[in-house]
Amino acid sequence: GPAELGEPPATLPTVGTDLTDLRLPRRVTVRELGGCMGPVWPSYYGECSALLFVVDAANPTQVSSSCVQLLSVLSAAPLASVPVLVLFNKIDLPCYMSLVEMKSLFRIQDIASCATQPIATLETSARDGTGLPDVLQWLRATLRDPR
Repeated sequence: GPAELGEPPATLPTVGTDLTDLRLPRRVTVRELGGCMGPVWPSYYGECSALLFVVDAANPTQVSSSCVQLLSVLSAAPLASVPVLVLFNKIDLPCYMSLVEMKSLFRIQDIASCATQPIATLETSARDGTGLPDVLQWLRATLRDPR
């Protein structure tokens, strides 16, 4: 539960690359690449077993560029069978768009029907921890770890 996750860290936009190790119960390394790092993302695709794609649900002006980035990622051959979890983040902010609105703007059903990968969606708040247990559960199930 949330108590197991501890206090959420202060959040800042990812500018470079951050590495985090998780125990699910085996060790899994999460590599976080900021959106501005898009041009170098493909150099990490070969190492990818699962993909978490984070979208700012409180910034409607970035929805179209995030969608284009997601489509680019999904079309990459090394990721053709890698499971994808799209996280609509920042739901703790008063101006966030609901999951229904984000799915509609993103046309997530159309994307999922054409994608070769399985695609799931969740709402999260990195700041207050909402949804993070569900993300860990998805990772455990996707990476086939018992628990």
